[in-house]
Formats: sequence, C-alpha cells, structure tokens
Amino acid sequence: MTLRTIILAIVSLAALLHAVPVSAATCESLMALTLPNTTITMAQVVTTGSFTPPGATAAITNLPPFCRVAATLKPTSDSDIKMEVWLPASGWNGKYQAVGNGGLAGSVLYEPLSEGLKRGYATSSTDTGHVGDTAKAFLGHPEVQNDFAYRAIHEVALKSKTITNAFYGSDPRLSYFVGCSGGGRQALVEAQRYPNDFHGIVAGAPSLNQKPIVFAARMGISHAALKNPASFIPRTKYPMIHQAVVNACDAIDGVKDGLIDDPRRCSFDPKVLECKAGDSASCLTTEQVETAGKIWSPVREPRTGREIVPRMEFGAELGWGTLASQEPLDNLTERLKYVIFKDPNYDWKTFNFPADLSKLDGVDDPSDASNPDMSAFAGRGGKLIVYHGWADQQVLPRNTTYYYDNVLEKMGGPAKTSEWLRLFMVPAMGHCRGGEGPNQFDMLTALETWVEKGQAPAQVMA
Repeated sequence: MTLRTIILAIVSLAALLHAVPVSAATCESLMALTLPNTTITMAQVVTTGSFTPPGATAAITNLPPFCRVAATLKPTSDSDIKMEVWLPASGWNGKYQAVGNGGLAGSVLYEPLSEGLKRGYATSSTDTGHVGDTAKAFLGHPEVQNDFAYRAIHEVALKSKTITNAFYGSDPRLSYFVGCSGGGRQALVEAQRYPNDFHGIVAGAPSLNQKPIVFAARMGISHAALKNPASFIPRTKYPMIHQAVVNACDAIDGVKDGLIDDPRRCSFDPKVLECKAGDSASCLTTEQVETAGKIWSPVREPRTGREIVPRMEFGAELGWGTLASQEPLDNLTERLKYVIFKDPNYDWKTFNFPADLSKLDGVDDPSDASNPDMSAFAGRGGKLIVYHGWADQQVLPRNTTYYYDNVLEKMGGPAKTSEWLRLFMVPAMGHCRGGEGPNQFDMLTALETWVEKGQAPAQVMA
C-alpha cells in the first residue's frame, strides 16, 4: 500500500466519523456529567415507544428510542430552572431544537419535545424557573422573574448543547428555536439578547410588548365589556356579529371565501346592528354597540392620545370571550397582582384607567421583547420567521406588524431586512392555531430550507 493510499484512507475515515458521530457516552453515564451551576437529576433510556408525562394519564406514542436527561440549573442563588433534553438513541440529524413555552411558562412541554425527537433532533424544554402558569414566584424574587424573562432559555440552550456533545461526541451543527405566544416572545428575546444561540428562529404570535402600561391597557376590553351589566355582550351574539363583519369585508380581496384576508382594509360600523325594537339575539343594544366599538378601537394613553394597545381586528369576533369575558385573562390579572402592583390581593376592578394607566408609562419590564435592533443576529447569518393570525383573540396582531415595521426602519429597510427576516400574517387564524382560516403549517421546514439551502420562504403552504 502506497503512502498516498494510506493518507486517502485516513482522510476518508475521518470524513466518515465526522458525518456519523460516534456516541461518546452511554445515556446513564451522563448522570456523572459536571456542568457549571447544573445538577443532572436523571439520565435514562426510553425504549418502549411511548412516554407518559409526569402528572398526565395519556401517553405520547410512536416515539423512537431516546435518552431522556433532566437537570436543574442555578445561574443565581435564587434560581431553580428545570429542563429536559431528549436525545435520539440513533438517527440523530446532527441538529438541536429548543421549544418555547406559552403564557407564563411554569412547566416542561413534552408534546413539543416528542415532535422534535421524531424529526431526529436533540431537543429541549424548560419550565423557565418556576412551577405553574402563574407569576406568584416573581413576587419578591427578581432573579426568578429574570429567569423567566430572558435567562432560562439561554442557559438551557448552552447546557443542552454541552449534554448533546457529551452523548454524541460532537456539537450540534445547527441550532433552532421554535415557539408561539409566550414562546414567540422567547424567540425574539433570544434573537435580541443572545444572537449566537440559534441559527434559525420561528416566532409565532409573539407576546412581545411586556411593558406594564401595555399589560394594563389590554384590560381596556374587559373594562369596556363589564363597566355595567348592560354593556356586556353575551357569547351567543358573537356569531351574529362575526357574520355581519364577514359579509361586509369578505370580498375586499377579490375572493369571496368566507375569510377576511387583511382586516386592516375592512371597515364596519356596529351601529348597523343596533336593535330597532328591543333586545334580541339578532341585534345589539345601544350599550352593546358602544362596547363593540371600543373592542374595535385601540387603547390610548389618556394624556397624549398615543396608541398603547391596538384594536381587536375585524374577523376575530368569535374569540372575543378571551378578553371580553366576565373575568380578564388570567395572564393579565397574574401580572397585575405579582409584577405590576406587587399585591396578591389586588382587584383588577379597582384599576382607574385614566390615572393608573398614566402612572405606568415609562415603567419597564425585563420580559419585554420590543427592541427592533437585531444587528448581531442578522450579522452572524441568523434567520428569523415570524407569523401571526389575523383573528388572534389574545395577542393582538398589530403588535406584530408594528414591530415588524420598527425592525425594517431600524435594520435598513425591506430589501436588506428580507435577507434574514420574513413575516407571515395568516388570514382568519386564531392564537397560534385554530380559527376559520388555514392554520396548520410547517414553519420549521421552511426555516430549515432557508438556513440549510439558502432558499428564503416566499410563501408557506397551509
């Protein structure tokens, strides 16, 4: 055998080993892995094809064999971040995916973990440092709030990549983050604060505006609906209102398909629904007409008239009960009690809109993700896909379009920004999913194609 042949054989073997990483450790041996501020609490192989999440009765099925690793992270003395990373026992695609949380987080999300696992990813999830979809743990514990706000996702990404390396013998070649709602906020925070964590990010319906004045102003819909019993619009009237709006605006896009393509082009006066001869299921009382008008109007800062919260969009009427029910959304009242006013007994009904709203102007929150400067993320070649349903009943869609416009202005205009950012507004889709419009699609594949093949998504089929 010649020296040239030997060299070629060595090069070929090295290439093979790089393409198919050899496991550097057994799953169980990861229990002995030492990481800064980290305790590995579990490392076990799951080969049964199914997994029942803690506290659940239904199992997740059709799972490939995997190594389940659980850990507790303590980046500060007051931190207690729980996380899990699932590692395919075979067929690893060489990539890592983190999944986001909804609402106030508070739990590891096992269904998204299973979805990433089935695609061949090493995948992680976290409770972000507290238990339960509540803000109680933030009261008197600013570091716990900071873990939720921005630190936990970053810490989990770092530790997950290290655990992945220990198991497979190599780092993930690419890293992705996918989240919606609160997870969409986490996605933007990652791009803004930690631009090197992920090569590609999907941010769905991001609850990006977390400033106290914005959170409090979102209760304007509750106040409008509940200021007196006569103003309240019962859910039984939602379909009637919705159908009237659709009839008025459906054909604006040139296609009559029962969907409002872009509600910003829609105009509708609830006065046309006012009862002519007493209240009935097919009309609105004078007080209810006023309530509908307020729901379809932005909330403004009392002194300056500046828009704080955009209006609920035309076409979202079937979901009015989320923000206009007899009690505000738990997410809102939790933040009012434990973050904004720091009083567990705070009663949202005592909020004085003109006075209290103005007091909150200028007060910041570490959870806020409205910074349009993503120079570092764009500069390292990161790709970001943002999507939002026009009929979102919980996180108002214009929050996202306004933010997108701010990013365009900050980052050099549409042509330059389109090299790394794409926005998709989904007709008639609700919050993250559901609704009357197309609402099932695969944004991760679109992102992979962009990051790995350089093909930016011009459209996404749903």
